[in-house]
Amino acid sequence: MALSRASYVAQLRALAPSEWPAYLTGHSNLPGPRANLTLLDAAADVLTHDAALTLMESDDEYLACCGVATLGQLILENPGYAELVALLTRAATDHRWRVREGAAIAAQRVGDHDAARLRGFVDAWSRAPDPLVVRCAIASVCEPRLLSDPQTSRAAIDACQRATDLLVAASPADRRTDGFRTLRKSLGYCWSVAVASDPERGLPVFLALPTDDRDVAWVVRENRSKKRLAGLLPN
Repeated sequence: MALSRASYVAQLRALAPSEWPAYLTGHSNLPGPRANLTLLDAAADVLTHDAALTLMESDDEYLACCGVATLGQLILENPGYAELVALLTRAATDHRWRVREGAAIAAQRVGDHDAARLRGFVDAWSRAPDPLVVRCAIASVCEPRLLSDPQTSRAAIDACQRATDLLVAASPADRRTDGFRTLRKSLGYCWSVAVASDPERGLPVFLALPTDDRDVAWVVRENRSKKRLAGLLPN
């Protein structure tokens, strides 16, 4: 039976750090279709700096994801966080998709407490040449709970625009790579979140996207099908 986040936190704190990996693996719900995200959030509340960095290097995907997600809390707690941000950026390009999700979760944890710092991450990442780093930018900021202020909404719209520009500029061969396929998939829902947070600014940008490009046309169709956006669009 799944526990609450607070219950997982209590159980993790009752264990010695050396016992954390076995506990996390044993309660991860993997292998299976859905990993235990409640436990992952609890782990990111509890793991120490050393434990998180050790788990990040694990071959176990769930343990690595827990370690990466903890980076968000460590960045908030550590004023000299440049090295931690570099580790987070590296995690955004991991070949395992759950670890990449862990990077976005970490950035969102930063955004829950320091929106300006999240916007700094998103601005830098969305200008990167690596599509997986750009993907982390839009996946991190295009989360409804983070888009309650105009500055962050604008950052989300701008990041989606830069991500789309990168996709348009990519060669046909590059677009077939896993990185650009992953970026395109994320653009297929991130635009709707960004636009819904600030329709006055976002809709004109979204409606001006170059749909003569086959991949952009797919992105637009996917977002138009999302309920959050459908009601805002002209017929």
